[in-house]
Amino acid sequence: MKLTDLLPIDKWIEFEKEITEKSGLNAGIYDIDGIRITGYKNWQENELCPAINNNKKGQTFICAPAHQNLSLMASNTKKGIAEECDAGIVKVVVPIFANDEFLGTAGGCGLLFEGGETEAFYISKTLEIKESEVEKMSSTLSTISEKNANAIINFIEKKIAEILNNAHEPNLDFSPRLGSNKY
Repeated sequence: MKLTDLLPIDKWIEFEKEITEKSGLNAGIYDIDGIRITGYKNWQENELCPAINNNKKGQTFICAPAHQNLSLMASNTKKGIAEECDAGIVKVVVPIFANDEFLGTAGGCGLLFEGGETEAFYISKTLEIKESEVEKMSSTLSTISEKNANAIINFIEKKIAEILNNAHEPNLDFSPRLGSNKY
């Protein structure tokens, strides 16, 4: 089963937009290989993340490992997670399961935890740009509290449960990991 068996791409994009509106995160839906299933991106006022994401070294050494690690943690625990990537930027990852089959993740990135800061030296060395340039771009990042990060995880988990419960696969048991109800 694939994510597009649950919803068409345009509905996944609507979900991504809803995550962005509620959280300020650049939302993304990823398949089991960690590949974005839509082309939707919305970095808001954030100048740093697009600079990292559009740079081959940034994508290879910052973005991809963060997603791989957090996706693995979320799939192993079957729970959403909000952690900083190596650049110091918050990434939220919520696993999507159907019948204990891991289908991918929903979440987003692009904010700082309140009181947090980017790893400007590491980013500058990885992207091969001046640290002062990274610091300037870092000033464009908005913040999120841990409480609000957990609230967005809860929102995503509930929305995924709705998607799974509305799926039209008669043989699927979508007993949520959020509780013990059987459907």
